[in-house]
Amino acid sequence: MSKFVLFLATALVLLGCKEEKKEEVTTEASQEIAMNYTSIGDEIDSDNVLSKEEIIEKYKNLKPGDTVAVKFTSEVKEVCQNKGCWMKMDMGEQEAMVKFKDYGFFMPKDLAGEEVIVSGKAFVEEMSVDERRHYAEDAGKSPEEIAAITEPKRTLSFVSNGVLIPAEK
Repeated sequence: MSKFVLFLATALVLLGCKEEKKEEVTTEASQEIAMNYTSIGDEIDSDNVLSKEEIIEKYKNLKPGDTVAVKFTSEVKEVCQNKGCWMKMDMGEQEAMVKFKDYGFFMPKDLAGEEVIVSGKAFVEEMSVDERRHYAEDAGKSPEEIAAITEPKRTLSFVSNGVLIPAEK
């Protein structure tokens, strides 16, 4: 009988050790996920992030003058090649022009093609011809492409207070 009790106690100890290892692996995995991004600007997290499709729906309901505070993820299509002072993000058939609050931070110039998370205020505005030409110049467009801009355009805009970019950037 005492051998049986000793065997049972040993089995329980071994099972208890296995449970402990599972918890340790889970903790390590969640830390890796949390460290996949580098925060630029205000410290933000990856909680409650809207998908590209969800933010497109929000933009559809906005009129000039409306703003909505959101956090969303999408692919960076283009970054200012002078200083990284703005970026354009994929919104399906359109792009959102993202600027940074108070010119307080800048993006890496090689961020195009990366999926990022931005936090801030979404709004729509009408961009003047002069402003459109300025951004085209910053983007390195040719003089012919810049001269072809002759009309204002309704744009999807965003002022970001913080951005999460992939950690390797």
